[in-house]
Amino acid sequence: MPHDGERGGMDAHDTGPVAAPPDDPPGDAETPAGGAEARTGVAALSPPYQVGAALALAVVAIVVCVHLTMTFLHVAPSNTVTKRHGDAVGEWIYPEFEQNWKLFAPNPLQQNTAVQVRADVRTADGGVRTTGWYDLSAEDGRAIDGNPLPSHTQQNALRRAWDFYVATHDADNRPVGLRGSLSETYLRRIAVLRLERADAAGPGGALDRVQFRSRTTAVKPPAWSGERGSGRSQTRDLPWWPVTARETEGGVA
Repeated sequence: MPHDGERGGMDAHDTGPVAAPPDDPPGDAETPAGGAEARTGVAALSPPYQVGAALALAVVAIVVCVHLTMTFLHVAPSNTVTKRHGDAVGEWIYPEFEQNWKLFAPNPLQQNTAVQVRADVRTADGGVRTTGWYDLSAEDGRAIDGNPLPSHTQQNALRRAWDFYVATHDADNRPVGLRGSLSETYLRRIAVLRLERADAAGPGGALDRVQFRSRTTAVKPPAWSGERGSGRSQTRDLPWWPVTARETEGGVA
């Protein structure tokens, strides 16, 4: 056993650097001075921006909750709430968010309906010309064909607008109920947007009025069904609707 002096001598002569244990990890270069962890996400924002982000998230959450509640009340059976506040639910849902149960119908739709539109255009020199028919359904079909993730607008906006119109008008195109004028406004809005996208008015021109028509053809039944399809198509022409200046500017009449 060494004496105290010998231990002291060993300490006095051992002046080399002391190596860190191999298992001791080096310091984290990303850790700020003082040992505080770096903040990410909303916590990294300054206090005013944190408040703004919190308010924005709260507004989005409220809107989502209101929309889900309104949709539930719309599809739910008649109850005390819908009887008392049915008008408010309808104003929220129609026409963009209308729901139906046709997917589960015992006799699904067996027809193809093509919706077309044309317009009278006021030209830059003061004249009036009528455009050809624009097949809006064919345009939507081309946009969807080959697209693995087509938008809801491409799939349903025109179809639901036309179904909405047919359900609120009789065979003579007279509105039935209070939503008839709303369905006309909705269709006319779609026509204006599509025709402006196609530059139907031309340089210096403006849309004056629009007209819709539909062509409905029965889907050919499969050979094994034994059914016979007529193969005929039915055409429905709607009256001309004037287009207001506000609608051409993106508003609603």
